[in-house]
Amino acid sequence: MNMEKIKQSICKIIDENSKEIIKFSKSVESEPELGFKEIKTAQKVKDIFNEIGLNYKDKLAITGVKAKLKDQKDGINVAILGELDAVICRGNKNTNPETGAAHTCGHHLQLGALIGAAIGLKLSGVAEKLDGNVTFMAVPAEECIEVTYRQKLRKEGKLHFMGGKQELIYKGEFDDVDIAMMMHSLKDSPNPTAAIGTSSNGFIAKTIQYLGKTAHAAEAPHEGINALDAAMLGLMGVNAIRSTFKDDDYVRFHPIITKGGDVVNSVPSDVRLESYVRAKTVDAMTSANKKVDRALKAGGDAVGAKTIIKNIPGYLPLQCSKQLNSLFENNCERLLPKDSILDAGHFFASTDMGDVSQLIPSIHPYIGGVSGTLHSKEFNVEDYYSACILPAKLMAMTVVDLLADNAEKGKKIINDFKPTFTKEEYLKVMNSFYN
Repeated sequence: MNMEKIKQSICKIIDENSKEIIKFSKSVESEPELGFKEIKTAQKVKDIFNEIGLNYKDKLAITGVKAKLKDQKDGINVAILGELDAVICRGNKNTNPETGAAHTCGHHLQLGALIGAAIGLKLSGVAEKLDGNVTFMAVPAEECIEVTYRQKLRKEGKLHFMGGKQELIYKGEFDDVDIAMMMHSLKDSPNPTAAIGTSSNGFIAKTIQYLGKTAHAAEAPHEGINALDAAMLGLMGVNAIRSTFKDDDYVRFHPIITKGGDVVNSVPSDVRLESYVRAKTVDAMTSANKKVDRALKAGGDAVGAKTIIKNIPGYLPLQCSKQLNSLFENNCERLLPKDSILDAGHFFASTDMGDVSQLIPSIHPYIGGVSGTLHSKEFNVEDYYSACILPAKLMAMTVVDLLADNAEKGKKIINDFKPTFTKEEYLKVMNSFYN
């Protein structure tokens, strides 16, 4: 099999359809939707799948869409992923003024890359030359936001986990996937760039409520129990233990107060916070979370308030496959100068692609073409070709490497991979975080 000719034919098709792919990406950008509400976005993905003749399943984890290059099961299965949801970011030029939703994390570009790869692999007619299958997955709700809304969906039995990929794992939609890949926008990189990431933090989410006793704040504060004081002491307690976290665990705790009291002249009796506890490994994340909970509870104990902490499964740390990264980087060298291929190292934020990476070989490279930082109103796409057409080619070319010649490279990556968890172990660990 002449892999070079196959790759060239795929890239040619992607280039020929680049205007349509970019138009799709801009359309998604213009109508941002938040997690588990991505009805219009999912329909746009389905419209493209229908147009190029890909059969799909939809309404997966509420809004997810999944299509396969070949209808029949055929050897190992490589998934290319893109995320449907936006984040809340007010002030961006494409922000929805009603919901605050904006694609300032570049998920519309991921979807453009996903669609571009699907178009290239399908319309080039190379499917029968590949010894395996390709799945195209548009997944919901990567941004872990609107926790109250998601808790409501969970209470109604519509969700088990609050992240899209987590829910798809739970529902069995990754059971037939052997290798997974997706891209993410690279902040402050307006020129064509590829950065090869190795890992990211994971996190446990939490809500904290301090219940005290109301009283007149001026006339009889001694009769009250100040829940805001409890919260401040709890946060100070966490700050006091920060030196106990190992530097190379990259622990992060960044709370917000969502309710600080009711009126100024009453002692606050109900104060609420939300936060994540992030770290580089599952063990570090779990250990840090226990320390944080102790410190937070101590704040309530100090003033006699009741402390209610609810932990919520966040995302597991990302651990990229070195072999898969190497294949992707080799393809980057075909399309980019070497000084435009960077080592991204560790990513301090989190993604539910981390959950997937703990189960099967996965990668999550970062692609340029945008200016501004992620989740900021300054985020802007400077070059749509670099931001979504380039990664579409790179992922499609990597698929060829994995599935050519009896899928020898793909099989080797799978055989050499040592998962952190089986699916059953993963579900047990994630469910244990609900407490």
